[in-house]
Amino acid sequence: MPASITLSHISWAAPDGRPLFSDLDLSFGAERTGLVGRNGVGKTTLLKLVSGDIRPQSGTISVSGSLGVLRQSVQIAADETIADLFGVAEALAVLSRAEAGEASAEELASADWMLETRIAAALNRTGLEAEPQTPLAALSGGQRTRAGLAALVFGEPDFLLLDEPTNNLDRDGREAVIALISGWRAGAIIVSHDRELLESVDAIVELTGLGATRYGGNWSHYRERKALELAAVQHELADAEKRVAEVARKAQATVERQARRDSAGRKMAAKGGIPRILLGGMKERSETTGGDNARLAERRRTQAAEDAKAAREKIEILRPLSVTLPATGLPATKIVLMIDGVTVGYRPGDPVIRDLSFEMTGPERIAITGPNGSGKTTLLSLVTGALKPWTGTVGVMTAFAMLDQTVSLLHPSDSIRDNFRRINPQADENSCRAALARFMFRADAALQTVSTLSGGQLLRAGLACVLGAAPPPLLILDEPTNHLDIDSISAVEAGLRAYDGALLVVSHDETFLENIGIRRRLELTAVGAGI
Repeated sequence: MPASITLSHISWAAPDGRPLFSDLDLSFGAERTGLVGRNGVGKTTLLKLVSGDIRPQSGTISVSGSLGVLRQSVQIAADETIADLFGVAEALAVLSRAEAGEASAEELASADWMLETRIAAALNRTGLEAEPQTPLAALSGGQRTRAGLAALVFGEPDFLLLDEPTNNLDRDGREAVIALISGWRAGAIIVSHDRELLESVDAIVELTGLGATRYGGNWSHYRERKALELAAVQHELADAEKRVAEVARKAQATVERQARRDSAGRKMAAKGGIPRILLGGMKERSETTGGDNARLAERRRTQAAEDAKAAREKIEILRPLSVTLPATGLPATKIVLMIDGVTVGYRPGDPVIRDLSFEMTGPERIAITGPNGSGKTTLLSLVTGALKPWTGTVGVMTAFAMLDQTVSLLHPSDSIRDNFRRINPQADENSCRAALARFMFRADAALQTVSTLSGGQLLRAGLACVLGAAPPPLLILDEPTNHLDIDSISAVEAGLRAYDGALLVVSHDETFLENIGIRRRLELTAVGAGI
């Protein structure tokens, strides 16, 4: 029987009662499917429903075939190794005993002599150089993601369920995962905002407030279809609004014609010559006609208004986030940042960065790139003053704002609105609310406590607070696209393209770096850098 996943009449609501799915029907076959949608729409929840981590409140889920699940974050034990992740620790122990001549005849008969070769092949497919005995605690977050994906591939499931598999990966890691997915010939459901990865899938399923829609083809094909859909809905709204105005105009014209007829009838009656019984009949017909016309006009008004409302709701869902940044007025010749002969690290005698010098002038756009562990976050800590150099000097010659991966500039116990007013004390309430609305925090959504936000909402709130009012001449961004949905990434790209200040950006998202106009790179290696 072919592998398949079928969801029938699924309903599920968040713990706060907000409905995510209502009577959802969806099916997946043995193909690679990208699952996309705005933050909070239910992508991770859908994976949890399919994997059985949570149960639907109504409806059924049928899975034919085996599943391999990669979650965004996994708790690990201190002594857990790659072999434990693969589920082969005991089988490797048998091989070790066999090599030492200590295995029993029964163990020798059941030993998997190709096991180590298969483990190495799985790790190689994700670009991870590590031994099975390597503790997971010794790996970086990106390396653990690679190890987890290698363990799934090793198990040869019928379906991979992957939740943001390229988050926290360096460039090499991203390329390895993309190559793996490109060559995967079984089923896969991939929640991702990585546009390069989504170019390698066979289909896109988009979740919105309207439900789920399947599009054949990869990311580029999906975007073309979405652009056509938005244009069609905008045309639909224009037609609906035209009908609303036309109905109102015709209703007014009908009322005016009836009023003229009634006036003429009253004048004739005033002149006399019309029997009383005929006058009564004329009055009754006038009242009946007027009532019929009013009811017909009201029905037409109601229908036209409902059509316009439905079109607006569709546009609200289809239209992307909009980011518009005020000018900073940064002069082209002003030195923004100067780093001269800096060496720094966290343990004496073990520098992370050695003898680094570079400067930024005017509205330059510099990307800090390099593999995980090369010192990118360390460099940002130097620039912001959170870390002092062992040798050399660091000078920042203008006001700046730093948005890190944890969005630490926001106070978790305060609302988004209160954080905005604290970070932008010059903004009044109206400008605060308008800025937050541009980042899709409208009305009561702006009053959410920061600690209750999802990862994507948190980063969007941070961007709103930094970019929504008067951005400083220097923006420092550490992996700004992590956890953002793709529409939000596109909007941030558009805003940053129009930004006239300087940008210092750490990101492994090559599409993002290209779209914001990066023209210069500082490439960090194990210890050192080059421009």
